[in-house]
This record gives sequence, C-alpha cells and structure tokens, in this order.
Amino acid sequence: MIIEEAKRILAVEARAISELEAYIGDQFVTVVKMILSCEGKVVITGVGKSGHVGRKIAATFASTGTPAFFMHSTEGVHGDLGMIERKDIVILISNSGETREVLELLPSIEEIGARTIAMTAGESSSLVNQCDYTLLYGYNQEADHLKTAPTTSSTICLALGDVLAGTLSKLKEFNQKDFLLYHPGGSLGKKLRM
Repeated sequence: MIIEEAKRILAVEARAISELEAYIGDQFVTVVKMILSCEGKVVITGVGKSGHVGRKIAATFASTGTPAFFMHSTEGVHGDLGMIERKDIVILISNSGETREVLELLPSIEEIGARTIAMTAGESSSLVNQCDYTLLYGYNQEADHLKTAPTTSSTICLALGDVLAGTLSKLKEFNQKDFLLYHPGGSLGKKLRM
C-alpha cells in the first residue's frame, strides 16, 4: 500500500511534467525574448504554494544570470509594490488565475508601467485577461489521494520556471565562472573553484 501510493503519486506528476512540452510555443519564445531585453529585474509574485514556488523560481533566475527577486503578493499591496520599477517585468503566479491577492496588484503595476506575465493553468482566467503575456501550463489532476492539495500543479509550475530560467541562462551564455561569482559558497562553489 505505501509503495504503491508513492509510485502512483510519482506517476501522476511525471506524466504532467512530460506533457508540459506541449505548452512550450510562441508565447514562451516571446516571453524569453522580452526577458532577455529587460533592462530591469524580473519580479515574481504569488501567495500560498504558488508563492513558495515563485520564491524558488526567483532564486533560480538570480543564480543563473537573470536578476530577479520574489515579492509576496499580500506584502505587495501593503507597500512592497514600491520595489517595482517601470523597466521591470512581473511574473504573477496563480494556478487558477483568480487569486484575489495577485489580481489586486495589477492596477498598480499597470500604473507603474512594468510589463506583466501570467503563469497559470487558468487559460480563460482574469489573470490571463489582464496581463500582457501568458505562460500557460496544464495538468489532469492533483497527485494527492483527495486530488485537492497543490501537488501536481506546484510541481509543474516549478518545472516551467526551471525551463524558463535554464533557457535564459543558455541564451545569455552564462558559464561556470559566472555561476561561481554568484554562488561561491557550499559544495557547488567548492566544486567550481577546483
């Protein structure tokens, strides 16, 4: 029972990741080109599990050559929107595309003048309708036994973030010397110094 359930969960998430390839198309290319030409930083925002995923994506961007930081959506509407400048790009993560705290950021971001990217499974959502660009993903079901907890959705969103960060890093010709500059500590830093 334990091993079977563990394998079932892995199978559900692995299938969703393999199907993510179908979502990598023209809109993805447009987003990559836009970020490559960005003169500011990439700001990633979300709440809940999307916020945790967004924090990791921002950290991956920063360590692989794309200046980025995470801004919690709730903190954003309580003053942290002041971190965003016109030259920045904001990636707003919401699995449903209807997360109130995320949507509440959009009027101010529009007034600031930063460009916006929705990262969501909600193809016809309010977030998609209000953002400049969309990074869409999809999945059949959450992997937990109730098919409710953010499991597959958070995994696939994280994978999409890795795909985006890795593609940007490759196109920027980010190399091991650059990586060492941003990551001098730990076993990775030690390995690169050797």
